[in-house]
Amino acid sequence: MSLTRRALGLAFAAIAATGLAANAQTATQNLSSESVIEQIKEEGVIRIGLSVFVPWAMRDLNGELIGFEIDVAKALAEDMGVDVEFVPTAWDGIIPALVAGNFDVIISGMSITPQRNLTVNFTTPYAYSGLTILANTAMTEGFTLEDYNSPDVTFAARRGGTPSTVIQQLFPKAKLLQFDEDGAATQEVLNGNAHATMGAEPTPSTDARQYPDVVNVPFDQTFLATGEGFALRKGDIDALNFFDNWIRVRTASGWLKQRNDYWFKGNEWADQVSQ
Repeated sequence: MSLTRRALGLAFAAIAATGLAANAQTATQNLSSESVIEQIKEEGVIRIGLSVFVPWAMRDLNGELIGFEIDVAKALAEDMGVDVEFVPTAWDGIIPALVAGNFDVIISGMSITPQRNLTVNFTTPYAYSGLTILANTAMTEGFTLEDYNSPDVTFAARRGGTPSTVIQQLFPKAKLLQFDEDGAATQEVLNGNAHATMGAEPTPSTDARQYPDVVNVPFDQTFLATGEGFALRKGDIDALNFFDNWIRVRTASGWLKQRNDYWFKGNEWADQVSQ
């Protein structure tokens, strides 16, 4: 091969490499500009989809939202330099509402599962909790865990929530009543209309302390102790990167643990909500 042909070949290769680099940079810029992060920055507000359940998100005596998720969302908005708008949504419709664009991200104690991950992307976990059984003491006296898997046993749970799925997996023979709110499921157990429910700690233990003569947490066993993540629409790598790094920074500083301990391990906030 002559020097001239070799030089031409190298020149064409350099031009091609330059073109590929330019295309890659353009593609990256396009992905970034299409990210929900850019939309949030432009509009000056981040819209948070959530479902109301204690102590993740709940109404105080004045009707205002408080709870762990509310603290997380407000801190996230503050760090982004934008306002926050909460969009309370029924749990069984919250993922479709996200996909439809009704809000920017779900921050609502959503457990990371493979089934949900087929529809939405999840961040790295920002909290961890497990499920425990809350049982009507009189109706379940002497029950072993196996006794709950019976056609004569009735569970109550929030429709579309992780406890509902876990109950059906662990106790397929039992009946399952489903409601739109966790509180309604717990009330069924308190009223004696259901033998038990399941919920993420600390809710079952809190309920057992509040109604010690009616309900209890019968087993020192936690089920499905998976992490909870922000859920966002698929394909937005810029938003996923930002939220992941925000969680890492707030975890490293100890802030997430401090707020989690406040809402989940104490009850200083109890007088702010209706009992």
